[in-house]
Amino acid sequence: MITCAEDSVRQLEAKIAQKVGPQRFGVWFKNATRFSFAEGFLRVSVPNHFVGDWIERHFSQAITDAACEVMGTTYTLSFATDPEIARSLGKKQPDRQVDFVANNPARMARHHRRSGSLPIGQNLRGQLDAFVVGESNRLAHAAAKHVIDKPANHYNPLFLHGGCGIGKTHLLQAICNGLTKHKPDLQWRYVTGEEFTNDYVYAIKSRETSAFHKRYRNLDVLVIDDVHFLANKRATQEEFLHTYKAIETAGKQVVLASDTQPKMIGHFSDQLVSRFLSGMVVRIEPPDLDVRVGFLRNKATQLNVAIGDAVIMHIAENFRSNLRELEGALLKVVAQAQVSGEAITTTLAERAIRDLIRQTAPVVMLSDIESVVAIFFGLTPADLHTSRKSRTIALARGIAMYLARKHTDMSYPEIGRFMGNKNHSTVILACRRISKVLQDNGVARWMTPAGQKEQNLAELVAELETQCCHCTPPAA
Repeated sequence: MITCAEDSVRQLEAKIAQKVGPQRFGVWFKNATRFSFAEGFLRVSVPNHFVGDWIERHFSQAITDAACEVMGTTYTLSFATDPEIARSLGKKQPDRQVDFVANNPARMARHHRRSGSLPIGQNLRGQLDAFVVGESNRLAHAAAKHVIDKPANHYNPLFLHGGCGIGKTHLLQAICNGLTKHKPDLQWRYVTGEEFTNDYVYAIKSRETSAFHKRYRNLDVLVIDDVHFLANKRATQEEFLHTYKAIETAGKQVVLASDTQPKMIGHFSDQLVSRFLSGMVVRIEPPDLDVRVGFLRNKATQLNVAIGDAVIMHIAENFRSNLRELEGALLKVVAQAQVSGEAITTTLAERAIRDLIRQTAPVVMLSDIESVVAIFFGLTPADLHTSRKSRTIALARGIAMYLARKHTDMSYPEIGRFMGNKNHSTVILACRRISKVLQDNGVARWMTPAGQKEQNLAELVAELETQCCHCTPPAA
């Protein structure tokens, strides 16, 4: 028997397929997402952060419109990682996702231009006064406030970096909204690294480079999120370098964000890295307890739901790495209370999020590892999930598996399942191969656009551990 909720989700999926087209729906939604409605929120569960980020950036409006048409009201989207979905993905689906990203830049650029996602004065959600401040992000918050108050003063460029879902995008958007409020005469533009790349590709193909230069080089403030997307794209990096020089020469401001530190972005030109490091580089750490508690209280207020301190503390103590996971856990608790008709108590919360606590914690850690390793090698996390076995992908995948085994409690089968449904024997062999090279003090070799590169594997692993596992490198 189909319930009302199940019927609503089926109607929603049909509407989304209608809006985005069968090909995109098959690549990004079929078997890769699960939807659930809560009070005022639509929870979008995804198998990993790569899929979630892509859907959020490219299909949020389509999902929101579809939900409004089906339910007759507007919902706020909330994205959360659900490792159970990874089990239902076909082994070839990550391949199709990577192919889609790699082969559609011009089409995505046309989509962005038509949809108006690149105008000056965009409508962005992040607000500085809604950003919960703690020891983990206090310096980043202060730097963002300084840019709003005195753009192009001392913190230029401002480069924020840290793991997924810890507030980088919120701060970048808050800077833009703060400039609109306090310095309305300034012209700013907020784009992702992907959007900048796509816009440049489209400008080249359509012979509109002059218009492209005018859009970007005459700005007072240029804000680029996920700037690591420019890695491995030499022509785009060259264009961005000229754009950066034009803005800097004019005494204007640049703000950037990445999942990792500038030096750890593979295949970035030395000129760009040196310019990034010449400004203010700030790492945002995983949210501390005060930030997690404050974030949950803010979300509860948005949901118009009364939640006691004991319940807030229970959620905050069990989800420590990622604000998105915190939000997903809170929505799960609220939805459980609505379905059962019970009050929101610690007992209900424990029952509602028991599975999430068991399944999500190691996946969040693994997502950090995947992201840092992939960016260093000029890849995407989805590349590590594919069936491809090029030297670079095989090395990056092996290192990610080795670090996951070393720094999480995940078993070989769990690591394999979460990295594209790989067989557990594949994980065992990869870990043994990396361990053997480390024992022999050997070097790692991989391909870059400029040719083969090599580095002592122990040094490389130590650098990656510092970024993704918050480890202190050993003393020399």
